[in-house]
Amino acid sequence: MRTMIKTRLRPMVDADIPQIMDIERQSFPAMWPQTAYKRELSNKIARYIVLAELRDDPPPPPAPSSGLWASFRRIVNVPEPAPPSSEYLLGFIGVWLMVDEAHIVTVAVRDECRRQGIGERLLLAAIDLAWEMEQFVLTLEVRASNIEAQAMYEKYAFERVGLRKRYYTDNNEDAVLMTTPELGTPTYQKLLAGLRDEHRHRYPDLWP
Repeated sequence: MRTMIKTRLRPMVDADIPQIMDIERQSFPAMWPQTAYKRELSNKIARYIVLAELRDDPPPPPAPSSGLWASFRRIVNVPEPAPPSSEYLLGFIGVWLMVDEAHIVTVAVRDECRRQGIGERLLLAAIDLAWEMEQFVLTLEVRASNIEAQAMYEKYAFERVGLRKRYYTDNNEDAVLMTTPELGTPTYQKLLAGLRDEHRHRYPDLWP
């Protein structure tokens, strides 16, 4: 039986970086340095989302902020994040907002949390964020050998549109370039609504 937990999605903050590095260490042969994440959090086109397990009673949240994350908070319907010391990060995803196109630059889940719907929950958050930010499509690269991840993306109607030869520097593996149909079409929105409901039913503790 699945043990129910309390979770929430929120923007990544500087204090999350040590936990982010732990997840990276488990997930990727070549890691980004901590300084790269500090720079990314100041990058105007970058948005990083974490899925956090609430393990303690968090203190009252700080006063609400405005700006870059206002639209994201409307999507996930959560208050400002409590200090990360009260939270255990399960995974994270990074998105760059390009011209009319959002691009997933990284996604990772803790080893012990895999195959529990977390990667898919983060993907749904990225798709919702891209649509909220008026991006037409969402794209990504995935290792040619990562058949499991490719199957999840195909479930969300990502199509293979290219191959980046020797893209990954750790082993010179090729990357498959994948992209969604236009996010705003009625056909895609209907597919997304059905997949969202299916995921919420299967993993209710990953939703508000």
